[in-house]
Amino acid sequence: MQGLRWVQMTADERNEFLGRGGTGVLSFATDPDDPPLSLPVSYGFNPDTSNFYYRLAFPQGSGKEAVLDGPVSFVVHTHTDGGWRSVVAAGSLEEVTDAPYESTAVQEMWAVHIPEIDIFDRPPEDIPFREFRLVPDTLTGRKEVASQS
Repeated sequence: MQGLRWVQMTADERNEFLGRGGTGVLSFATDPDDPPLSLPVSYGFNPDTSNFYYRLAFPQGSGKEAVLDGPVSFVVHTHTDGGWRSVVAAGSLEEVTDAPYESTAVQEMWAVHIPEIDIFDRPPEDIPFREFRLVPDTLTGRKEVASQS
């Protein structure tokens, strides 16, 4: 990796990279002696507000319920022909499952694309899901560039 370095993405580059949705890793804070609870998830993204949306599964014994109120970080990463790209968002989740139809959160959620991925050991209709929004406190994007040696 000698001769490589990274630079911050512009907001337009970051928004293009994230698109309207995709997959990434959502990490929940836990007790200081425990590792974070990190889960692969699908997301939706609104480039106008920089808000992320998630439809999270809550199968019995998942452990998510205990960490919902703490801080989270969310990472999207990929490797392209032009090098690696990553975006990291941090903040707190806000549940929007029961938000009114006319609320901004629900309206934004309908404008994004949260890919549906069936990774469960039973039909998705048998698993309870809840919707959440992340309004990031911090949002950064980086990309690899070749250094001029």
